[in-house]
Amino acid sequence: MSEQHYDASDITILEGLEAVRLRPGMYIGSTGKSGLHHILWEIVDNAIDEAANGFADKIDVHIYKDNSVSVEDNGRGIPTDIHPKMKVSGVQVVFTQLHAGGKFDEHNYSFSGGLHGVGASVTNALSKWLNVRVCRDGKTFEMGFKSYYDPKKKKYESGIPTAPLTDVKKKTKKHGTFVHFLPDDAVFGDIAVDTETVNRRLKELAYLNKGVTITLTDDRITMNDMAEGDGTEEGGTMQLGIEGTQPYSVTYRFDGGISDFVSALNENKETLYRKPLAYLGEKDGVIVEFAIQHTTDFTESLFSFVNNIPTPEGGTHESGFRSGITRVLNAYARDNKLIKDKDGFVGDDFREGLNAVISVKMKNVQFEGQTKTKLGNPEVRTIAESVTVEGLKALSSDPKNKKSFDEIIKKAQGAACVLRRGRPRIPPAPRTASIRCSSWGNFPPARGESPNSTSSSSSRGIPRAAPQNRRA
Repeated sequence: MSEQHYDASDITILEGLEAVRLRPGMYIGSTGKSGLHHILWEIVDNAIDEAANGFADKIDVHIYKDNSVSVEDNGRGIPTDIHPKMKVSGVQVVFTQLHAGGKFDEHNYSFSGGLHGVGASVTNALSKWLNVRVCRDGKTFEMGFKSYYDPKKKKYESGIPTAPLTDVKKKTKKHGTFVHFLPDDAVFGDIAVDTETVNRRLKELAYLNKGVTITLTDDRITMNDMAEGDGTEEGGTMQLGIEGTQPYSVTYRFDGGISDFVSALNENKETLYRKPLAYLGEKDGVIVEFAIQHTTDFTESLFSFVNNIPTPEGGTHESGFRSGITRVLNAYARDNKLIKDKDGFVGDDFREGLNAVISVKMKNVQFEGQTKTKLGNPEVRTIAESVTVEGLKALSSDPKNKKSFDEIIKKAQGAACVLRRGRPRIPPAPRTASIRCSSWGNFPPARGESPNSTSSSSSRGIPRAAPQNRRA
């Protein structure tokens, strides 16, 4: 091989948002549909962070006919003053600097999903244009950005400010941030976000943030278009006549939070007890909230979240949650003489027919990767287990819940018998004579089943299916 010249002059330095444009997959996973929706989620997550920390209670997402999207919240508004180090407005810093934001300092946000500090700037870098309006301190500020190919430099310029942040001299009592952007077709090709995908995610967020009102409007379709072939699901109202020709719009608000979420997951299923068992606790600054309800089905559906971010690959919070369930329910069965002291169930026995949601809110989150699909904080396993044990013990000690817990144990006994008879685990889990298989009859093999739900009574419009981000 011939020797090639290679020295320091060959090292390329990418400035500003160039790296995002050159290697978008490093920041959003892909330039397909998932990446397209990811740049929307980054802006939505910023609005949700305002709500989760008590600064906002209303979020509006609007999809326009040109496939641009806007997200508006009634939070505090992005800071508009001059950044002491960068010498430009806080708005410009947020949208043009990677690893910049107010979420690294714990006094601004107790909990946040956008901890990498690249969300808003990445969305800007991968958009053809992006406009921001901030209402703050009685004033209205506006700023625009654009991305374009510079033929002289022979490269794309990404997220370039069109002008400094401007006070438009419009007094207002409003407060919050409005972000409107058009995904760049030079990056994504197809820039049409999917209504149903956005709908599912916003509904999910409404469940996770009880009392927050989230609205989706899509100018590309009408109410009747969305209703075609679906009928009217319970909890939604079909728009008829002139109203049916209006742009599709749906509003979600769930005052029961994740308990409503689990109820919706089980809407069309036969449940073992009427209401989900729900609990919220805190330990070492980590808030753990969960809701569970068993059905007559044979599969488990677990939805987990950290700071409102779905964790489809699970993580330490799920591990602790599962361990806590097994510990408490075994103890309950022994204390109530449903099994002998020397006997016990394994976790799989309690998970048959279980539909559950666990939501963790914490500081210093360690996600595995920028796309945030798995929680890595090792300390959370112990915390999640502790809060789960604490919560289930409290719930089981309430006489009103005795029937519910007895039904769970009965279901676990049946599951243990079926697995011991027809589908032994590898390696086989020990079983004892006190779990009487003959008492529960023969059960069919577990069947695969995807969790679906319809909207609860707190929503209007034509709601869609609940998210299917976890294995069933």
